[in-house]
Amino acid sequence: MRFARYLSAFITLVFVFTFSAQERPSMETNEDFHRAMEELSNWGRWGPEDELGQANFITREKRVQAAGLVREGITVSLAHDVVQEDAVDTSAYLNREVVRVSPTGASDRLSYTGSYHGTIHSHLDSLDCHIMYEGNGYNGVSFEEVEAANGCPRGSIYAHRNGVITRGVLFDATLLPGRATDEGWLEPGTAITYDDLVALEEIQGVQVEAGDVILLHTGRWKRREALGAWPTSEGVAGYHADVAYFLKDRGVAMIGHDMWNDVAPSGIGDIFLPLHSLALVSLGVSIFDNLDFTEVADVAKELGRYEFLFMASPLRIEKGMGSPLNPIATF
Repeated sequence: MRFARYLSAFITLVFVFTFSAQERPSMETNEDFHRAMEELSNWGRWGPEDELGQANFITREKRVQAAGLVREGITVSLAHDVVQEDAVDTSAYLNREVVRVSPTGASDRLSYTGSYHGTIHSHLDSLDCHIMYEGNGYNGVSFEEVEAANGCPRGSIYAHRNGVITRGVLFDATLLPGRATDEGWLEPGTAITYDDLVALEEIQGVQVEAGDVILLHTGRWKRREALGAWPTSEGVAGYHADVAYFLKDRGVAMIGHDMWNDVAPSGIGDIFLPLHSLALVSLGVSIFDNLDFTEVADVAKELGRYEFLFMASPLRIEKGMGSPLNPIATF
């Protein structure tokens, strides 16, 4: 009986891999990337003024369904500690300055030495303006409009001022056979593809559905703690650009990662961060960068389930091109 179940699962995986490989266009060259930018486009799908993209799949019903995943009452932060010191992988760090200490209390001032965007701070990118392709962001917002508005005129982080509340699915890539080190991380440059996500669905017993946020754990922070910071020029483990087809096929609302989401080198000609362009500009899929899944991966493994209520609250910044935040997973 057990053998029959394993055989059935194996046949299913073979079928999925074969079918997907035959039906999906290739994603290996500059030409493949540019073609995908056109064929995956959701521009106009929800109207010319749409600011949410595939986050439109996060419906009221989806939020209620996600709330039903709360059983144990366990909450886990999905953000990394805010980095306050310079390092080889920090695009900027937080400068925390004490401005008053007295018998009645104390206060401090917080400022970044550069943009919170980049490689170190947990944040959510705005949809329409942070990344542009041929001068335009999602749904046709042009860089000239951004310049004239002195900020993001549509699809800014303000569009998510009421929070992102939906089902979160953790893809723990360290569970893929033969991919992780003994210490529990993927080495820089390791690509996670469409087929890898399908394999992880089978391994983890979870199926991605429309409106989900998918989160990729590669063990970046565990490696950093053990070996120290490393320059991104040495590589980054992350999503391969062909995951864009997975996002479209499944109706994924948003994606996240423990670095900047894209694998580096990208393996797609000379395109840098191709999934950023495919997700943000073409599909309208917002991106969480530099999250930390070390603890939630342990909790998910202990509980034996990789789905949970996902909640994230960006700051209310009109025309903002993103926001630092602290997403929470609740089991």
